[in-house]
Amino acid sequence: MRIIKVFECHYDSDKVGRSNLSKRTSRLLRRFVPRNHRLSLTLLGIISLFFLNDQITLAQSTRGLVNDGVDFYKEQKFADAEVNFKKGTEKSPDSFEAKFNLGDAYYKQQRYDEAIKSFQSAFVNARSDEEKAKIFHNVGNSLLKSQKVKESVGAYKEALKLNPNDQETKYNLSYALNMLKNQNQNQQNQNQDQNKDQQDQNQQNQDQQKQDQQKQDQQQQNQDQQQQNQQQQSQEQKEQELTKQEAEKILEALKNNEKDLQKQLRKIKGQRVKTEKDW
Repeated sequence: MRIIKVFECHYDSDKVGRSNLSKRTSRLLRRFVPRNHRLSLTLLGIISLFFLNDQITLAQSTRGLVNDGVDFYKEQKFADAEVNFKKGTEKSPDSFEAKFNLGDAYYKQQRYDEAIKSFQSAFVNARSDEEKAKIFHNVGNSLLKSQKVKESVGAYKEALKLNPNDQETKYNLSYALNMLKNQNQNQQNQNQDQNKDQQDQNQQNQDQQKQDQQKQDQQQQNQDQQQQNQQQQSQEQKEQELTKQEAEKILEALKNNEKDLQKQLRKIKGQRVKTEKDW
């Protein structure tokens, strides 16, 4: 992650701005105070000094907080660095350095959503395309850590539009694109595996249905065979009963015939035989 430190040398670069501020304040106040009035000029100097000291105190306070935060950051005391950067943003809501570095502190604590919000808030106070490019670069890093690979690619591209020669951003973009390619390939392989698993499951279901149908057919066949055997046994039993009845009838008929025959024989024996007279 990139972190911007407000070095002490920046104080010198701000002296011109403070001097101009003092002149503008003096010119503004002189409109309301007669120039030849010695007391008024003294009062003007006091008021100008008051405003100037107030601005210097505020700037030094913010710089101190930010620089202390950077020291904590380098010592990997990211929570302490966060506290200082937050205080810096509270004292100077327009401080690009405080907001940007606060995003870095969040990033190091793996609080990527908060880091992105802090970087985005610093964008309004960016003073150059290079600073804006750094914001997009760090937003891309935060998105990549959040597994939002496609979004990180977009952030890196925006950073390169503002700073085309940034080698770190080029490397990170290449890394993210390769990661996105692998992610898409893995997703495609996963979809293929899911389709194959679904096909295998469908085949298993079909095989199971086929086995169930065969089992049902076998059961039905067994039931039909059992029913047929029962019918055949019943028929045979009926035939046997008929045969027995017929045999009894025949036997009964034979008995009746024998009785009739005996009757006829007895009748024959009981008759007297007529003989011719012997002359």
